This record gives sequence, C-alpha cells and structure tokens, in this order.
Amino acid sequence: MPSPRLLRALPLVELGGLLLVALLCLAFQLRLPGRLPTDADERAVAEVLARDARPGDGVLLFPWWTERARLFVPSNLPVHGWLDSDKADLSEHPRLWVLGQPELPRSDVGAFEAAFLPGRKALGPEARLGTLSLRLYENGRHRPRHWVASEVVSRARVYLEQPDGARTDCPFDGRVHRCPGPPHLYVAREWHEILYEPRNCLWMHAPGGPQRLVAEFDGVPSGLGLRMEGGIIFEFAHPKDPRLSTAHLGVDDAASGQRLLDVPIPPGREGVQKAEVVLPPGPARTVKVWVQADNAESRQVCLDVMALEPAVGVRP
Repeated sequence: MPSPRLLRALPLVELGGLLLVALLCLAFQLRLPGRLPTDADERAVAEVLARDARPGDGVLLFPWWTERARLFVPSNLPVHGWLDSDKADLSEHPRLWVLGQPELPRSDVGAFEAAFLPGRKALGPEARLGTLSLRLYENGRHRPRHWVASEVVSRARVYLEQPDGARTDCPFDGRVHRCPGPPHLYVAREWHEILYEPRNCLWMHAPGGPQRLVAEFDGVPSGLGLRMEGGIIFEFAHPKDPRLSTAHLGVDDAASGQRLLDVPIPPGREGVQKAEVVLPPGPARTVKVWVQADNAESRQVCLDVMALEPAVGVRP
C-alpha cells in the first residue's frame, strides 16, 4: 500500500513529466527552422541540376520523405523517394544525384550509405547548399533498356483469351485498350503504388476465371534479358483471405507458345515481384504479356516487361 506522502507526490511527478515533454517539444520546434532549406538553397540546387544533369539522370531523395524537393527539381529529371528507396537499383539511370538533408532529425547517413553505395561510385565531391547536400554518383547497377512494354502500349494488340484460344478484342480508343465488361478491364500505362513504390506501369486487371487478359507486342529484341516486374497495388496485396486466389503474370512467345516468364503472386505477397530470362540471339519476336486469376477480387495488378542488357549471372 503506497504511503499517503507518495500518493500526494504523484500528481506533481506527472505534472513535471508533462512540463519536460512540453519543453523538449518546444526546443525541437525552435531548432527545426534552422535545419530546413531556404528558398535560396532550393534555387541553388535547381541551378546546379539544370546546368549539369544529363538525359537519363535521376535524383534520389535522402531521407526519402523529403518530398518538398520535387517542387524545385527540374521537371525533366525523375525524382525517387519512397520507403527503402535507398536500396533500389534504379537501374534505368546511368547516373544518380543524391539530394539530401543530412541535418534533419533521424537522418542516418551511415545506414543510407550502407544501402545505397554498393555498386556505385561518387563522381565528385559533395556540394553543400545551405542545409541541402548534392552529390553525383555513377550507377553501377545501370542496365540500359532496349524495349519497354509500357512505352509502346498504344501499339499493342489487347484481347481476352479463353483456354481454347478464342479471343475477344479490346480496341484502343486513343487512351486505353478497353475490353467489354466491367470498367476496370482495360490496359493502359498509369501511375500506381506497389508497397509504397510509385511505378509508371501497365494496368492489367485479371478478368477472373480461366480466361486471360493479354497484351501482344511485336518487335521485342532477342539476345537480351527479358524482365518482368509487377505486383498487387496499394493495400490489396496484404490480405490472406482464403477466398482470394493467386494472380498469375506471364510472358509467352507468340509464335511457339513457349512460356518465357511466369510470376505467381499469392494472397499476402507484397512488393514488386520480378523474373528474368535471357533470350537467345535471333530476329525480333512477338510476345504475349498476360494476367490471370481464378478470383479477380483484390487482384489489381500493375506490371511492366522490358528487354535490357543481361545481368551478370542470368542465363538462358
């Protein structure tokens, strides 16, 4: 049983704790403006990027949540920043500019460098522009793209395909390939988020049942790595309800029917799923990119397929 003296002291202890928290919050707010960039700092960064950036360059934010930078980075430069983006290959860019705010609270420079630096080399010293830092890196994880499905989707042939081969065309209306039936059955290049990562990918919602939604592409170069990347968007990937079914993403060779890539995404599997094969040398080919799910509920798929320089260790 606590003593009466201790019981009388408890309210004072609680009040002291609240005052301490309030003082710490006030100190944090008073110090924060000095850690944030000024308009002059942002203009200086914009000038450097406008002058020195090359086509194909990208900008990576550090920390990833410093979204205000998107307002002043030149519009021709892609800006990347999402949870764990410091680990991303960003292989479409031969060079990367790291735009940082290292003085912000919880900016762990060591953890960022441990994730970002493998395979990359600084191409010059770090520039400090007020509270902003800017440094250019050679991206050793770069893999040049020779063909990307989402960039040529307007030229694809899109259709619903039954197991017996019967087809129902999805004509292009100038913006999307629209299929008969529910309004979500179409193919188009759109921005979607897969486990926090924004991706400009092909919206291809499985039609349900055994039929497949197919986008057929001509002119896919051989002798390169054929890579598929895709996943279930937003919060729809997380549930493991037994009513849900596996979404299947695949690529077939249109002439031979050979399965080139197959990516199953069972309920509960989050993030971008990837598969790759090296195509043997030869003439350009036609491929069928497809999705299928027995139960299409909550199987909102966004994907892309690309032909790119083979990665070390990938074999036909």
